[in-house]
Amino acid sequence: MPDTSTPRFLQGAFAFEGKGLDNPLPLDAAPRYVVPPGAITQPVYFRGGNSTGELVAVVLMRDGSPMRYFPIAAKGATHVSLRVVEDLLADTVLELFVAAPAGVDGTVIIDLGLVEI
Repeated sequence: MPDTSTPRFLQGAFAFEGKGLDNPLPLDAAPRYVVPPGAITQPVYFRGGNSTGELVAVVLMRDGSPMRYFPIAAKGATHVSLRVVEDLLADTVLELFVAAPAGVDGTVIIDLGLVEI
């Protein structure tokens, strides 16, 4: 049987202004993915970088609720393998938010890899 998986990515550089570590906000309309009808999607990895001098967290939201938090150290980067953590069913909505201390502004670089099967 041929491999019918399709890689998908949410990625880019996104400017933000923090409103508090307990108040994650959407990065932009761009980092959003909806699992298509008849498909299952699995998160594979997250990579992220932080331009600020403060800890920030990228929050992977699933259908409007936090699914995973990815803390990124001050002027640091992170890589988290998510291989076969869980299946996301059709119509699941994934969005990326950022949480940062109030008043902190900067840029996060994000690369979230998914596989659609």
